[in-house]
Amino acid sequence: MNAIEELTLPPLPEALPRPVVDNHTHFLSTRQFSGLSAKDSLELARQVGVTRVIDVGYDLESSREAISLAQADPQVVAAVALHPNHAAHLFEQQGQEALDAELAQVPALARFSQVRSIGETGLDHFRTRSEDGRMAQVHSFRAHIRLARELNLTLMIHDRDAHQDILNVLDTTEPPERVVMHCFSGDAEFARECVSRGYWLSIPGVVTFGSADSLREAVAVVPPEKLLVETDAPYLTPKPERGKPNAPYLLPHTVRFLADLTGTDLDEFCDQLVRNTFDAYGGPWGADA
Repeated sequence: MNAIEELTLPPLPEALPRPVVDNHTHFLSTRQFSGLSAKDSLELARQVGVTRVIDVGYDLESSREAISLAQADPQVVAAVALHPNHAAHLFEQQGQEALDAELAQVPALARFSQVRSIGETGLDHFRTRSEDGRMAQVHSFRAHIRLARELNLTLMIHDRDAHQDILNVLDTTEPPERVVMHCFSGDAEFARECVSRGYWLSIPGVVTFGSADSLREAVAVVPPEKLLVETDAPYLTPKPERGKPNAPYLLPHTVRFLADLTGTDLDEFCDQLVRNTFDAYGGPWGADA
């Protein structure tokens, strides 16, 4: 019995004709959510052409685990940060001193050679409603921006219901050269604002949902060289597996959908996504490094 059968996970999709990269996944959360180990997840992903993955931290524990996994598997690189909701919760429960103490530990993690990105960081107005919590998020966000610029790492941004505030912070804190809008959720107008600043837009499986017309309209205005794709596993599973646990091996559903949406040959689209990822995250890793 394989991992899919044992854990009753969605079946393997048809393999892609060319390799692609999952720009954003959470192996620790996936293991906790569905029981799928990072080792099994990576093997399933390789079988369908997802040959590289960015494992993303959202607190100190998950950031350390992402680094450890990247040290063990050259096809993985890490992103490290305190998620904005974690920053807000820490501030609300324990105060500014506790938040700053955790923020002070991120730079040491960011200096590991396997780390390509500071993220995910940003603002979340959906889950954090209090003024104090939102102020703590801005404080944390600015600290992460400064660190990414100092270390010349890519800034990976979480933005939920905070589009204009995200741009306001970025426009006043001098972001690094490379900025990725993870799990892009804005409309075409916001996409144009991001592209005009040189940012990459990473598209999740949400784009396959029937209710995602505005996201599909946003994709239409993004230059091909600024488009990325991600799972955000274990969340946001694309159709036709929506509602089931997500994992990098399900990325082909979103890749095929986007190739059709943009009218791009699938082989060419896969190659473009890989070039975009390497541009966004400072060059190749794994077999091509």
